[in-house]
Amino acid sequence: MLPLLKIIGRGRCMGRCLYSSLNAEDFTLFRNILGDEGVLTEDLDFYNEDWLGIMKGRSKLVLRPSTTEQVSSVLKYCNDRELAVVPQGGNTGLVFGSTPLKDEVVLSLQRMNKITKFDKDFGVIYCGGGTVLHQIEEYGKDHGFTIPHDLGSKGSCTIGGNLATHAGGLRIVRYGRLRGAVLGMKIVLADGTILDDMTMMRKDNTGYDVKQLFIGSEGTLGVITEVSLLLPALPKSVNLVLFGCNSFEDVMKLCSSAKRDVGEIVSACEFMDGTAMQAVVKNVNIPYPMENFYKYYFLVETSGMNEVHDKEKLESFVAKAFENGLCTDGVVPENRNQVATVFSLREMIAVGLRPLGHNYQFDLSVPIQRMEELLQKVKARFDEMDVIVAGYGHIADNDLHIKVIVPQANPVVESRLEPFIYEAVHEMGGSISSEHGIGYQKVKMLPLNKNKYILNIMKVLKNTFDPNGILNPYKLLEQ
Repeated sequence: MLPLLKIIGRGRCMGRCLYSSLNAEDFTLFRNILGDEGVLTEDLDFYNEDWLGIMKGRSKLVLRPSTTEQVSSVLKYCNDRELAVVPQGGNTGLVFGSTPLKDEVVLSLQRMNKITKFDKDFGVIYCGGGTVLHQIEEYGKDHGFTIPHDLGSKGSCTIGGNLATHAGGLRIVRYGRLRGAVLGMKIVLADGTILDDMTMMRKDNTGYDVKQLFIGSEGTLGVITEVSLLLPALPKSVNLVLFGCNSFEDVMKLCSSAKRDVGEIVSACEFMDGTAMQAVVKNVNIPYPMENFYKYYFLVETSGMNEVHDKEKLESFVAKAFENGLCTDGVVPENRNQVATVFSLREMIAVGLRPLGHNYQFDLSVPIQRMEELLQKVKARFDEMDVIVAGYGHIADNDLHIKVIVPQANPVVESRLEPFIYEAVHEMGGSISSEHGIGYQKVKMLPLNKNKYILNIMKVLKNTFDPNGILNPYKLLEQ
């Protein structure tokens, strides 16, 4: 795990060249392209620091284009000058992927936040890469559609950043990964070339789907500036149940039962342990709907088009859970407002845990049957220390978030966590990154998940699209 970093010296791009330093001529050129409002040189802490406050870069320049053409002009110039660039959306990432590590130029897409077109009949939306996820959600809702993607950071994260990192979220069990909703994209390459693959067609079987290469590339291959998405219809009926359980085995059985009994309307399957629940109740001030706290919790949300049908299905599922002794307590909200409040107990866990101390966070994919085993292995490494370990995640997607929290950054804790936790996940047949990506945090661990042949192909792609290595250096691939 990385402590607060102070990186000294200039970086290299794929081991072949020193990046250039900014000079007065550069600042003048960028102002000519973007105007004064598009060039920031003061009060840059937001752009230099990651969301957890662990990483802090030393960028002296933030560029804020408002069009794809401006992005193209900026990148062409940076490529010619060999200036390193960090593309940035909402800067909500958790693996140091969107923050500068040294003095790279930050390319912020915050001004590219317009919804430019919407097909009200079929739910196709066109927007800039800097459009905030919640903005898309609210716009779709006003027209009878929803976003097939939901994150706790949706009030700040951007759709371009979501795609660049291929962020996961709470509703994959219903709608699948976000890439499946992408119809088209505009991408600007390192040399300023604009790849225009914007379309509203869902089917286009005409060779390589090149745009898909940029989803999950973490800004290392190109910058996503515009997107067209297919939005699903807004559900007319949303219901939820939160169970309190005494064992993880009961949580697993409830998850399996939910898939079988209400699978056609399930939109979220989430679990959290008692530590996570108590933190969010205390620190986010969300009303707790039960009398007692439990070791584990299991939450099921359903979304459909028939209120009567959906409630009957959920009631039958809940009754069966109690009959089979799979839960000790349970709460079924009565209206949409109550549903939102109870759902926020899961959605706001990261916010609830943050005040407890220095958060070491891990985003992992693990077979469901081995999630508790991994949690216990992590806890066992800190039996004699003042350490809080919390677990939660999208259980139906094999997603496990582990937070290890100490009063302040601690090298002893770090040495006990890494590489142990990643090696344990690898041994279990899991993934070192379920949804947050690799960024800088997990670069050295990537070979645990990708063999040398796949890594070589990734490097070939990087050198093809960005031969000077200016885009998001030090991230994803080891340099």
